[in-house]
Amino acid sequence: MYAERPSRLAGALVWTNTPADGGAGRVLPDGCMDLLWHEGRLLVAGPDTHAHVTAGEQGAWAGVRFYPGTAPTLLGVPAHELRDRRVALAELWPASRARRLTDLVNAAADPASGLEEAALARAAGTGPPDPLLRQVVAALAAGRPVAATADELGIGARRLHRRSLAAFGYGPKTLARVLRLRRALVLARDGVPFADTAARAGYADQAHLARDVREFTGLPLGELLAGGG
Repeated sequence: MYAERPSRLAGALVWTNTPADGGAGRVLPDGCMDLLWHEGRLLVAGPDTHAHVTAGEQGAWAGVRFYPGTAPTLLGVPAHELRDRRVALAELWPASRARRLTDLVNAAADPASGLEEAALARAAGTGPPDPLLRQVVAALAAGRPVAATADELGIGARRLHRRSLAAFGYGPKTLARVLRLRRALVLARDGVPFADTAARAGYADQAHLARDVREFTGLPLGELLAGGG
């Protein structure tokens, strides 16, 4: 069973998941990175460009899902190095430092709370997130074109691309597509007809929506909404 709640860390979510039958699950791209706990180990989930299928991953999981662009500063690793990967924290940090954090999380009342406290402590030590990155996410999530976003923020397309790779794991055009997909799925899950969903989310037409859904999730939209992911 999956459950989530807002974190005390701005923009983040704290979640837990215990698969009921060990069946396949599907984690869809969302522009985010997660700090994960599983059976006493800490891992980092990088930003995805396609659905991550969780078949065979038994046991309880917990995680903190960071607001897009904030995890690289907190974890000390550029997002593009972890794109489409799940990596043990001990592979990213010095062994003693990773072990200390793992011990603190395991000693908490529950892993989710331990992860949240760890994230809050890291945030307190690294300072506030870069406001420009939040502006990028807000603009692209609202459907603003990438070129217009770069111009409005006064940073230029090349600089925006470099910043996006480090912060989000991919360029702004891919991030915009991921965020557009998220908009479309919210509408479709609310029962909006697929053609209207495509128009309102910013796709050229329903066929364009269908292609993006299949590319990012691995399933047709109808199957995805019926419980395939």
